[in-house]
Amino acid sequence: MNHSGLFLFLLCALPCALTTTDKSVVSKEEYYSATVNATVLDSRGNPKRLISKDDGRYGQNSPKAEAKGIVVTPVAVNGVVDMQGCCPYTRFMVPPKTTHWVALLQRGKCTFKEKILKAAAFNASAVLIYNNSSKEDTVTMAHEGTGDTVAVMITESFGKEILSMLERNETILVSVMVGQRGPPKNMNRGSLVFVSISFIVLMIISSAWLIFYFIQKIRDTSARDRSQRRLGDAAKKAISKLTTRTVKRGDKETDPDFNHCAVCIEGYQLNDVVRILPCKHVFHKMCVDPWLNEHCTCPMCKLNILKALGIMPNLPCVDNVAFDMEHVSRSQSSSQRGALVDLSESVSLEPLRLSNSTQLPSDSEMTTRSDINIAVTSGRWSEDTATI
Repeated sequence: MNHSGLFLFLLCALPCALTTTDKSVVSKEEYYSATVNATVLDSRGNPKRLISKDDGRYGQNSPKAEAKGIVVTPVAVNGVVDMQGCCPYTRFMVPPKTTHWVALLQRGKCTFKEKILKAAAFNASAVLIYNNSSKEDTVTMAHEGTGDTVAVMITESFGKEILSMLERNETILVSVMVGQRGPPKNMNRGSLVFVSISFIVLMIISSAWLIFYFIQKIRDTSARDRSQRRLGDAAKKAISKLTTRTVKRGDKETDPDFNHCAVCIEGYQLNDVVRILPCKHVFHKMCVDPWLNEHCTCPMCKLNILKALGIMPNLPCVDNVAFDMEHVSRSQSSSQRGALVDLSESVSLEPLRLSNSTQLPSDSEMTTRSDINIAVTSGRWSEDTATI
């Protein structure tokens, strides 16, 4: 599977994992936490000391309201104490003159609804149900049909701590306050682990791909720069080995029939410095040197001067299709002429020859003006049409 396929797989798998439900959670709705404080009272009913406080969770069908009262547990029936409150004979011994009291029950054996209704039958203000497993978090209890009785689940450790105080015949006052609103708990731990691992894997793959991309880009750029530097150094070395001479009177370059410089389309004048390539083609030194520095090939026949001179024969040259006329024109001081030449056939531009007569031809003797369209194809100048 390539990187793109793995990205798509992870992106599709994440929403699927997010929709996985936890069967141990009774409700999928948002829950409300409850802050439960337990205080020991003296014989006069005054606060003696704060035992501790814990965060519980309101039941799904419980009013999200505050509650306060003396903690009462089920009394023994036939010598047996039913802390779950599931026995039909469960009774609560409420202290005299007690207006508000809170039932303390343990989770298990019967439904939450049965426990809450049992305590509500004795006018309990609230019901605290402590968990039956210290390794499990509190859950949102479902207990539809329990009316206005406040129901809160607390941890097993907190419930047993309150119970131990009651067994020492101490009076415990608890107060329940509304806490924070929690998100829906729709995922089990396996789903959370899967989502976390998927996210981490996705980040690792993305980071690795980006690192590989930038490293490869840097390597390509460095290789290209090194190749250009090697080519430039080789071109300078080759140019230094090429023959140059100054055009003198009587040289063949001064002959009107001799080819013009194919780069600047200028004829050769006395004292012009020309460069002779291994292919015997002649150019103005100031015209051909910039071209050779950049292309290292003959402008006419495309001869590789590096290979011809034995300088790095395996190094490829930059063989552009068309001349870089703008680059060449900046490096030369002489002006250009508008005439073009067929470089592939080495056709010379013949200068205008006049007859022995000193008079120019009249308009009637002149031939029809020629329209010449020149196109550049594959590095050659070709004459497309010529109408006489």
